[in-house]
This record gives sequence, C-alpha cells and structure tokens, in this order.
Amino acid sequence: MKKISISIFLVILYCFPFVYFSMKQDFANRSMLGYLIMIVATSLLAFLVKYFCNFIPFIIGNMLSMMVSFYFNGGMSDTEMWDGGYFKPFSSSQLIIVVSLLNLIPQYISMILAKKVHNINKV
Repeated sequence: MKKISISIFLVILYCFPFVYFSMKQDFANRSMLGYLIMIVATSLLAFLVKYFCNFIPFIIGNMLSMMVSFYFNGGMSDTEMWDGGYFKPFSSSQLIIVVSLLNLIPQYISMILAKKVHNINKV
C-alpha cells in the first residue's frame, strides 16, 4: 500500500507542465532558467520514482506532464502569439515534443543513479 501511495504522489507531482513553464519563462523573460529548473525537478522525480517505485509512474508522469503542457500551450498561442516564430525552426507544439524527449536523457541518467544507490543501500 505504501508503494502505491508513493507512486500516486509522484505521478501527481509529474503533472506539473514542466515544458510549458520552461517555454513560458524563455518567452516572457528571455531566460533559460526555466529549462534548468525543469531538468533538475524532473531528474529528482525520476530518481525518486526509481528508488521508491517501479518504472510505471515515470512513464505515466511524463505523458501527463506533456499533455498538460499541450493544454496550456493551446490557450497561449491565441493570446500571446508565441507561435509567430519565437521558437524557430519549431512551432511551440513541436518544441514541447522535442524538449520532452530531450528531457528524458537526464531523467534516465538519474534513474541509473537511483538504481545504483538503491543497490548499495540493500547490501
């Protein structure tokens, strides 16, 4: 029961639109800090998922985060016109996909680290 509740909690934390937040910070403030926050936060979540749970919350969480980012992006493109070429050569929707896929790399590294730490603590 404890493992299931931890899994649900981590999936809920993953529901934050990390990619949208990063793109919004980039567009509004011309700052890459949002992308750094996204990498750190999602890597930490991936570490916790692998350490306490299994692989399933990782998959579900990343999919939900991308879907929530798409949802917020849909409302943004009409109001602030950030699809007008700011993220060239990609549209904002394409950039969500690209950044989400690239963000899997540090998360995977974090999961490898979590597995090593978990194996060390078992001994």
